[in-house]
Formats: sequence, C-alpha cells, structure tokens
Amino acid sequence: MRILVLNCGSSSVKFAVIDTVSGVASVVGSVEEIGVSARLKAEKDGEIFKRSVDAPNHGRALAVIQDILKETGEEQGIAAVGHRVVHGGEKFSKSVLIDNEVLKAIEECSVLAPLHNPPNLQGIAAAQKNFPELAQVAVFDTAFHRTLPDYAYLYGLPYTFYDEYKIRRYGFHGSSHRFVAKKTAELLERSPEELCLIIAHLGNGCSAAAVKFGESVDTTLGLTPLEGMVMGTRCGSIDPGIILHLNKSLGYDFDALNRLLNKSSGLLGLSGISSDMRVLLGKADAGEERAKIAIEVFCYRAAKEIASLMPALPRVDALVFTGGIGENSEPVRNRILSHLEIFKLNVLIVPTNEELLIAMDTEEVLK
Repeated sequence: MRILVLNCGSSSVKFAVIDTVSGVASVVGSVEEIGVSARLKAEKDGEIFKRSVDAPNHGRALAVIQDILKETGEEQGIAAVGHRVVHGGEKFSKSVLIDNEVLKAIEECSVLAPLHNPPNLQGIAAAQKNFPELAQVAVFDTAFHRTLPDYAYLYGLPYTFYDEYKIRRYGFHGSSHRFVAKKTAELLERSPEELCLIIAHLGNGCSAAAVKFGESVDTTLGLTPLEGMVMGTRCGSIDPGIILHLNKSLGYDFDALNRLLNKSSGLLGLSGISSDMRVLLGKADAGEERAKIAIEVFCYRAAKEIASLMPALPRVDALVFTGGIGENSEPVRNRILSHLEIFKLNVLIVPTNEELLIAMDTEEVLK
C-alpha cells in the first residue's frame, strides 16, 4: 500500500510517499517557510527538485505538494494520508481514522500543545481539501506513552491539577521510540515483549524512554516537549523558580519566556553559536570554549536523564541511540557513555524511521 505521510509544523510541511510492503520512500520532500518566502525541496531517485513557491498558508503548501507528486508521477495509487499529530492527550492510545469527533479532540488537546497541534490541524484540513478522495489517519506522538503508570506520569502538584486540567507527563517522540523498540528486538532476534530497553532519541529535540517488555513505562519529556534533556534550542528541565525569578525580577512576560525557553536556549543559548551539533563539534575542535561547554552540558545532561530511567526497569538489556545526533555522532555518544561507565551497558545504534511507522499505522487502521 502506498501512503502519503505528512508532518506539518508551524511554517513547514514535510512529506513522503512510502510503500508499506518495501518500506521504501519513493519521494521525500518539504515546503519550508510557509507564509514568508516559501520554497519546495523534493527528491526522487536521486533527482533533486528545488524551487521558490507561492505558499502563504498550509492549504497552498499542500497544493504545491500535490503538484510535485503529479510532476514526478507519484500521485497515482496513493491509498491514504497519514498525519503526524503531536499531542493526543489522554484521549488517544493508538492511531485512528480522522473524523469530526477526532478533529474536535485534537483541537481540545491544543491547549496542551499550542505550538504543535494547531499546525497539525491546518495540515489535516488542507489534506482533506486537496486529497478529498483519500482516507486520513492521525498518528500521535503521545500514544506510545499512554502505558506510563500513574507514579511516572504524575507531577508533585496538588492532585486537582491533574484531575481537572490533565496536567501530567505525556511524553513525545512516541513513533520513534516505538519503531526503534521493534527494530531493536528484530536485530537481537527476540520479541519486544522479552526486552527491557532505554532508547535515547537525540536530535534537535531529545528524549529518552524506558521500554519494558514492549511498553513505555517512563520518558523524559513531560506535559510539553520542553522537559528533560538539553536540546537544540530548548532548555530542558530547569528549576521552576528560575521562571518565577525571570518574571518577577527581570520582567519577562509569557511570550518572552516562551521564546527564551523554546527558541533561544539549549545548545544555541549555551554556545551563542548554533543549535547544530555538527557545527559545534567543528567549533570545539577549533578551540571555541563556548562550543565545548555546550557539548559537555548536553552530554552530561543526556547521561543524567538516561540514568534516571533505570528505576523504571527490572534490568537494561540495551541502551539504544537513535535520531540525527544519536545515530551519527560518535563523539557525542562516547561523551554520554563516559558518564555511564558504572552501568556496563550493552549499547546499540538503531536508525529511526518515524515516517515508515506512520505509513504502517495508517495501513493498519485502514485494514
């Protein structure tokens, strides 16, 4: 079955057409900077397509994607559209066919993910308009973590905040963690139900998950994708009193705090250079002290978060690295592992493929 996979951000739409039998993406691409100076980039069989496009909104971006699919001969035979949706709250523990009730529930979850769910909804609406004959399926980042026990997902706040407002740990990168857990089991020639894993997804966004016998039992991201490890531009876990201090003493309002914690912190904020680990490794080799500091903080904090998940498991059969940094940066992996030597971990590197998992889930829902 051929599935069009869409991942809609606030100013971008990433897409791929994936054959669920072969697992191969016949075309991949994105429309970036929607509403500003939009541009298309796509690749098919090694041929690169790049151009400026008229895409003031997500609807036009989907029309651009439809045009490139026609141009490359990829539009024919697509059976359905699979959408990455970041936050499903407590409503969704698996992928679902999108209908009006599902759309309403995703919109209700927007209060928990104001930066992510609204663009996801815009992408769904645009896809329904541009591909009206195709079934649409929502695949939720949070769904894999719906198996967390209450003692892992509750915060130390008055219980009423959970009971009335659903403030709790939800976790993200669920599609990646689920794909990697399954792939790791295949590589070890065992079933997922036999294994206890810690999976470290390290990229621009970072999280780790404890996967016990095929189910997520703890994870480092929380109510939002801001908690846990230091990331590309996100601060990760900090003393909540810092936020109070920034507001009261330095006059940071909500919008300024949001920009600071989500867009200006992490590797970018620590280094003052870049959020890209590859750039920072090069700068560190050239003697840039701030780059060195940013890398060391990133690696130490990643190790701490990984270690914090060990109480969730009866044993650790493997620590699995995935994501752009986790898969490709040996220096970063080595630095992280240097802080974990006491644990004598079995370490694997397993490439993730969230788009393939979304395509497979979409096929499963249709069946």
